[in-house]
Amino acid sequence: MEREIIKKLKAWKDDPDRKPLILTGVRQCGKTYAMKRFGEMCFEDVAYFNFEGDEGLQSVFNYNLKTDRILEELGQLYHGKPLVPGKTLVIFDEIQACPRAVTSLKYFCEENRKLHLICAGSLLGVALKRDHISFPVGKVDHMQMYPMNFSEFLQAEDPKLHAGIQHFDFEKALPAAYTEPLGKLQRIYYAVGGMPEAVAAWVESHDFDKVERIQDNILIDYRSDFSKHAPIAEVPKITWIWDAIPAQLAKDNHKFVFSHVKQGARAKDLEDALQWLVDAGLAYRLELVEKPELPLSFCANKTNFKVYLSDVGLLRRKSGVSAQTILQGTERFDRFKGALTENYVMTELLALGKQPYFWKSGNTAELDFLIEEDEKLIPIESKAEVNTKAKSYRLFCKRYQPELGFRCSMKNIGENFVEQTYTYSLPLYLLWRMDVYLKAEIPAPVSGEAGQTACAVETGGLDEHLQEQIRRMQHYMEQVGVSDSAMKAFEEFREKLR
Repeated sequence: MEREIIKKLKAWKDDPDRKPLILTGVRQCGKTYAMKRFGEMCFEDVAYFNFEGDEGLQSVFNYNLKTDRILEELGQLYHGKPLVPGKTLVIFDEIQACPRAVTSLKYFCEENRKLHLICAGSLLGVALKRDHISFPVGKVDHMQMYPMNFSEFLQAEDPKLHAGIQHFDFEKALPAAYTEPLGKLQRIYYAVGGMPEAVAAWVESHDFDKVERIQDNILIDYRSDFSKHAPIAEVPKITWIWDAIPAQLAKDNHKFVFSHVKQGARAKDLEDALQWLVDAGLAYRLELVEKPELPLSFCANKTNFKVYLSDVGLLRRKSGVSAQTILQGTERFDRFKGALTENYVMTELLALGKQPYFWKSGNTAELDFLIEEDEKLIPIESKAEVNTKAKSYRLFCKRYQPELGFRCSMKNIGENFVEQTYTYSLPLYLLWRMDVYLKAEIPAPVSGEAGQTACAVETGGLDEHLQEQIRRMQHYMEQVGVSDSAMKAFEEFREKLR
């Protein structure tokens, strides 16, 4: 399975100012595979060293930290041939097991810049804090890796469908030959998630039982990590928070409340435990911005936030929702479906390198996501199905007048103006293409009634009067908030007219 991070690794390889690279990410997201695959693709030789449990390998760094000596000994004693800068990719895996190796990165940066050196480790962020390891600040490059996003899942499951999407004009609605299988695969992805082993099992067998056995083992391994790597006093607290995340997401406002983790618990007692999960890459915080200004990080309220899991498939399994419930989409699943969708959007945005926040105006409006891009505010609303009615989105656009925004749902591609904000309707299964839309030219707002009712309805070849009636009908349905089934019927009617 191809991973998109390989492209970033290639860019790092060709950067003349590169430094030793630290690759971080949640356990079992595919870091080791990606590093080795990158080496096989781009270098004559790959020298892989795993420090975990290998005291002999660790001892190479004990004498001194002269990089020429270290490379010579590693080549002679462990790799069996010289490590040649420019031709050999050197991989230090589980580097947290050897603090001296972490310290040596400073000297590799200063003395041996021609060498391509990548380092990774399980729970590296946790280990650095726990063991007070001397970290070479300013002497390394950083890269974050995540579980497979929907694009990577789609490429593994149906590479022809993945390739075909990219032949279409990004502003044109996709035909049913694409939207129907993509909608189905979107729901499958909610069930399977992006952990590489689970994805591989699905692609090979299409057996949810096999996938769930793998997911269960991953969840067991994560829980074991609590007692293995966290301070003993924090282990129960970490477990409480870990188990509380699905229930907190199922609430109407999804806000994380410490007192709901355990009766009588206070924020100051549980903050460190939550931060441990964040440092381990197992959970993500989405912080509130009430008065959005650039940079958003300056405006964030760190005491008001939501917490999401690192993988939507693990959230589904941990919550006890069956795969068939996801695929069938029963009405009794509606509330949690919204939480699952938000978790999915969160992970997709992070995989794109975005840092999302959410916006709230008292108790009257709440925008799901807000990012900044090229010094611009970009509002993002997410809906689980095709109904894109979003009063909070409209209020944000009216109040802050951003140039561009997105309403993400199962609705086909389209665009219109919401107030003065050029708004793309972007299907959830195309979130991975968001950068294409962000880089596109934004048209000027259309004034008057036409600007308020204009919608990107692809109706080429139809009578102009009929086109206008369709636009008006869609605008009305979005304003009054019709049911998902009614909106779906309208979409089907519009497709037939085309």
